[in-house]
Amino acid sequence: MLNRLDIPSRARAGCIHLLISAAVAAVAAGLVFGLWYPGTYRLLAGGQELFILLTTVDVILGPLLTFAVFNRQKGWPHLRRDLAIIGLIQLSALVYGMNAVFEARPIAAVFEVDRFRVITANQVHLPELPQSRPEYQRLPLTGPWLLGTRPTQSTDEKNDVLFLSLEGIDLAQRPAFWRAYEESVADAKARARPFSHLLKQYPDKAEELRSKLKAVNLDEASATFLPLIARGDWVVVLNPAGQLSLFLPLDGFF
Repeated sequence: MLNRLDIPSRARAGCIHLLISAAVAAVAAGLVFGLWYPGTYRLLAGGQELFILLTTVDVILGPLLTFAVFNRQKGWPHLRRDLAIIGLIQLSALVYGMNAVFEARPIAAVFEVDRFRVITANQVHLPELPQSRPEYQRLPLTGPWLLGTRPTQSTDEKNDVLFLSLEGIDLAQRPAFWRAYEESVADAKARARPFSHLLKQYPDKAEELRSKLKAVNLDEASATFLPLIARGDWVVVLNPAGQLSLFLPLDGFF
């Protein structure tokens, strides 16, 4: 029975397919984590979990199917057709998965009144893209922007912001209000709280937090922080110039 199944040949074919699939997944990982979800953004936007889930299924699916169908007794024309169908299924799954990862990519970290918010491509209020500044009318493909939001300029605009926020569309999601972070840095510094507040809120993590602060050449006397709305609880640590220096997985709303 085992001879008829030709387990060694099936296993060899499955292993070759696994190596090819792993190589393709590695190239895809370079694109995803090198461009779309750089650095900590793979955690802030959930890209790491999503990519691992999708590629694990894809990498395992193809070799298993190859192991199941590979049988030299079918003859090469029949076998090539089976392998081509498997390759097509696997490619379709990869394209679907990469598109999902692309649509969920972070396109900006936006300062919004008294916090930062990570905005993904599928959260942007697209009807307002033509109303944004020219440099923001095309969503980035090579990593997220760092943006601020301008103040409302009229009563009608304030009411519009309020009504859309009730529909779940926050200010940071609206391209018409985007501006360069440099124009909002003074507001961010004014709203930021001393890093010492984090140490008091999380005394059991104080030494770890000091160590992470030291790693980016900051000291607790000059560092500040703001809450960051992302995937999970986060805060962003600012240096004295108001620039983002460190992301920490802590709840900053206290």
